[in-house]
Amino acid sequence: MDQLTQPAADGLASPPQSAPFSFTGSGREYFGIWIVNLLLSIVTLGIYSAWAKVRRTKYFYNNTQVAGASFDYHGNPIAILKGRFVALMLIIMYQLAIRESGVIAALMLLAVTFASPWLIWKSLQFKLYNSSYRGIRFGFRGTLRAVYKVYLLLPLLCGLTLFLLTPFAHQRLKKFQHEESRFGTTHFSFGASVGKFYKVYALAFFVWLAGVIAISIVFSGSIAALAGLKHPAMRSAAVTGLMTYLFVLYVWLFLLFPIFNTLIQNLIWNHTQLGQHHFRCEMKWTRVVFIALTNILGVICTLGLFTPFARIRMMRYRIGSMTMLTASSLDEFVAATQAEASATGEGVADLLDFDLSL
Repeated sequence: MDQLTQPAADGLASPPQSAPFSFTGSGREYFGIWIVNLLLSIVTLGIYSAWAKVRRTKYFYNNTQVAGASFDYHGNPIAILKGRFVALMLIIMYQLAIRESGVIAALMLLAVTFASPWLIWKSLQFKLYNSSYRGIRFGFRGTLRAVYKVYLLLPLLCGLTLFLLTPFAHQRLKKFQHEESRFGTTHFSFGASVGKFYKVYALAFFVWLAGVIAISIVFSGSIAALAGLKHPAMRSAAVTGLMTYLFVLYVWLFLLFPIFNTLIQNLIWNHTQLGQHHFRCEMKWTRVVFIALTNILGVICTLGLFTPFARIRMMRYRIGSMTMLTASSLDEFVAATQAEASATGEGVADLLDFDLSL
């Protein structure tokens, strides 16, 4: 914690100030936005989905607060529509190529693979530039060369090493995303090591394996019975037991995702800084699993109508688990950043007119 402090005027180290994040949105409000977006997107055959995304994103940004101020989103629906049109054209061309020739389809798939990092690069620029806090825009400075290294070369290496390099690639990806992002003229930094990512992946794997072993022991009788019984009625019961076993394994795998995501999010944000200001994330996997399970039950029981309420519940917990530890007054930092950002101008605005936004 010593590195979070600044020398005070009297020579003593002043403790960092805590600025908790909060989310003020409600399920009832978001349901109105969600249902209108859904109906208009259906009526317009998907064209309105670009405007729907802007409304949805703006709602979440405006209801996310830290230090008494909220975020804002300035995305242009036309730019989003361009990205979706490009994606649709690529899908249609690929389907047509499959019908004409497998070779042409393979070549087109290869071309799309090599174009994907560029599309991701444009989307990252668009998303961050059109996000702001107290009138100050975020930004992304990553070069196209670095984007190809992170989004094309590293995934290929993961595949060639039977995914043993996945934690390494994940760490490099987050490091690239965070360190190339900025708030005004102040850049983020990322300090989580590759070893910490391997520890999280290893922990998740052993937790998954322990669960699989425990479930297999419980259902071992049904599996053994299926192999040894010949009477139709008894084999039917054994098959039912086996199907239950597979279902329980699926549920266990589903529960592992929120556990893994919780560990990863805590790792990422607890090692992220904005200048001298740190972040802290204290998500609990037990709470995340409970919210995920009850959300699924709610969505199933309401035939999907609980979806917006489910998203609000998870968003409120995730954002509420975040805190910004400021090394000095956040107001002074924002004011200084605003002055510096104003001096740089907004000349890049015309370059950010495209968002893949799938």
